[in-house]
Formats: sequence, C-alpha cells, structure tokens
Amino acid sequence: MHPTNGTIDSLWRYPIKGFTPERVEDTCLIADHFFPFDRIFALEVGHSGYDKAEPKFLSKMKYAVLARYPAVARLRTRYDEVGERLYIGDRAFDLTNDAGRHALERHVETVLVAHEDYDPVAQPLRFLDIREGVIDRYRFTDSAKGFVSILNLNSLRDLSQRMGRDLDPQRLRANIWVEGWSAFEDHQWVGKQIRIGDDGPLLEVLKPIVRCVATHVNPDTAERDAEIVTALWEHYGHRDCGIYCRIIEGGRIRAGDPVDPLVE
Repeated sequence: MHPTNGTIDSLWRYPIKGFTPERVEDTCLIADHFFPFDRIFALEVGHSGYDKAEPKFLSKMKYAVLARYPAVARLRTRYDEVGERLYIGDRAFDLTNDAGRHALERHVETVLVAHEDYDPVAQPLRFLDIREGVIDRYRFTDSAKGFVSILNLNSLRDLSQRMGRDLDPQRLRANIWVEGWSAFEDHQWVGKQIRIGDDGPLLEVLKPIVRCVATHVNPDTAERDAEIVTALWEHYGHRDCGIYCRIIEGGRIRAGDPVDPLVE
C-alpha cells in the first residue's frame, strides 16, 4: 500500500516532564537535537541517581509524572522562557534562584500529599534542570530515542472507536500531531524518512512509542479512567501508538505544513 501524506495539526512541548502540555504555533528543529524546550525540567522523587554531569536515562517512575501520581494533572503549568518563570495557575516561580525552585518543590509536594500516597519527608522532590548540564544530548524523555515524538491522530481515532469513547490526544503527550495518515501506518516506517514542508526538516523514524499507564489519566480530571494500554494490546496485539524520530536536517515547522513519508 502506498503511504498517505499528512499535515501537521498542531505542535506541542512539555517543558517539565509529566506536566502540562504547551501548544506552539511554530518552532525550529535542529539536526541531531531534541524538540525545542521539551522535557528540559523534571521533579525527582527522592534520590533517583540522576547525575547532571553524566546523565543517563532513568525510569519515568523516578520522577513526579502521571504514571506514578495522576494528581500531577491537577497542576496547570506554563513556562516563560524569557522571564525564566514557571507558572502554576497564577503563581510564578523564579527558576533563576534556589528560593524559587525550592518554593516550586514545596508547592507540588503539598498537592501530592493531598491527593496521593506520598511522603515528602521520605521522598522529597528536587527540581532538575537539564540546561545546567548537557541540553544538546539529553532530555528527560521516556526513551533515549525520544528526540521528536509524532502522534498519528487517525490511530487514536481508531482506538477511540474500538473503545467506544473519545480520547484526548493530550493523553499521549506527543510533540507533533499529524492528520491524514492511515491509522497505525506510521509504525511500518522504521528506518524510513519523513519530510516536513517542501524543503523543511527531514526526520528518520526510529521506533514506535510503547505506551504506559500515564495515558490512562484524564488530563482534565486527573483520574485514571481509560485503560489505553490494555485496549491497544486487546485490539492490535501491541502497546504502541505514535513514533519517535531523529532530526536529520533542520528547519522551521508550523501547523498546516505537509508531512510526507519518503517510502517507496
């Protein structure tokens, strides 16, 4: 079957791992880098073993994320890269000094204590900032190959139909949402390339994204209300939805750009 061409529906970044997605109108991808401002922060739970000088990929369960604490979805965050502030609701936390970072840690701990089985004395939160280390070659992604993540919206629609309910794409936390591809056809393109725009970035498809229980959390209610991982296995025989890609050639991208698989 000849692959179908797609179009960028929207672009998303997740500045703090596990927390609120932020929509961006356009952005510039750089070869062999990650999606801009994506997963540059994380909140470590207890002592994860993270070393900013020599960071290694750790289990997501070492951090305050939806898979571990659904109540994270109660915290509506927004990152201001110009002012170096992280907002939770209307409250701003200054990320340029220890006082601001510690205030952020304590604020999130208060929410987790109220809604989760969490002990801040035994497992205090620590704000991590990859910009203090090796931002060009590491992010707080779930995979060492998580440079850019793409969600095929028709795959999610197919799953939604089989589950008998609408599923918010934000559950899957991808950087690029694509319209127009046939459901799950992108999983067949591993090792192939994707061109965005007429002369825009060139991406290499690395692997399908294996989904976890973070997708079970409703981003609006912070409740686990849809067993997406189970449904993927029952209906398709795998737990994958979406693809990870590496940036081969950089360039600017925006909503509405064509996304064409270079597959014979």
